[in-house]
Amino acid sequence: MILSRGRGYVFVHIPKTGGTALALALEGRAMKDDILLGDTPKARRRRHRVKDVASRGRLWKHSTLRDIDGLVTGEELAGLFAFTLVRNPWDRMVSYYHWLRAQAFDHPAVARARRLEFADFATDAMILASLRATPAASYMTRADGVEHCAAYIRLEHFETDAAPLWAHLGFRLELPIENVSQRERDYRGYYTDAAAEAVGRACAADVARFSYGFGPGG
Repeated sequence: MILSRGRGYVFVHIPKTGGTALALALEGRAMKDDILLGDTPKARRRRHRVKDVASRGRLWKHSTLRDIDGLVTGEELAGLFAFTLVRNPWDRMVSYYHWLRAQAFDHPAVARARRLEFADFATDAMILASLRATPAASYMTRADGVEHCAAYIRLEHFETDAAPLWAHLGFRLELPIENVSQRERDYRGYYTDAAAEAVGRACAADVARFSYGFGPGG
């Protein structure tokens, strides 16, 4: 997450959506008072700025708008240009699985990814429950229950969907390529019919809202 009072925006980083690349691009133009929550070198150097802040939720790379209540007031947040990246859920699941398999920390999702083949991981009850509970809107809902997002930027349509962000910033950014997992680019080859259907059901809200599909150009 990045909170820029100077430029009047808050960037919410939904996991496995390409957010690290956008965060790095934004950090490249960061103002001296910007609050950077993440694991990049610049964010780590500024971490002390929120050390003693009492917030509603965890202040970290993937904080939601609800989490940062206390870091900002509701009135201030309401005046910020809030935006995030979203990604085709079937593609995102493949990326998530391969990222988890490369991790060594103690977490049930890591254990499942390292133990299960992809089709079994994608139909696992715990994994699907987590997806159902965290549609994109859940990241962009404030502590008062109001969804607050000026731009949902689809990774697959970045140039088009990012236009409102460039208009707000007054400049464009070039995204570096970051956190590329070792996987086939076409996500469809990883899926059985049952796995594709399970992910589609779990992510039905985002599939419908952002016009995603399981197929070419999905």
